[in-house]
Amino acid sequence: MFITEAYAQTAAGAAGGLNDALVQLVPIVAMIAIVYFILWRPQQRRAKEQREMVQAARRGDTVVTSGGLIGKITKAVDDNEVELEVAPNVKVRLARSGIAEVRAKGEPVKDGPKA
Repeated sequence: MFITEAYAQTAAGAAGGLNDALVQLVPIVAMIAIVYFILWRPQQRRAKEQREMVQAARRGDTVVTSGGLIGKITKAVDDNEVELEVAPNVKVRLARSGIAEVRAKGEPVKDGPKA
């Protein structure tokens, strides 16, 4: 009599175990989805916008570097570098990745007569 009751309990427990595992898995999946939509996705979007802004920076734009210098782009050396005028007649070369913000879109600097 005891043996049949033990087998009956084991069979019912196995079917319920799978159900319990799924019920415990649902909150974990929900938390991962929440973290993705609240943290990861907006961060990826901001990084993409920053990358596009830096690549779109052109001659005449006023920019802020990641070090805090404010200057005007006078020349694009290549795809990865620009020449930045931080004071009259003071120009520095800067990697585009060092641009933190484009403050003002300016008109392109006019090339003066060559001396």
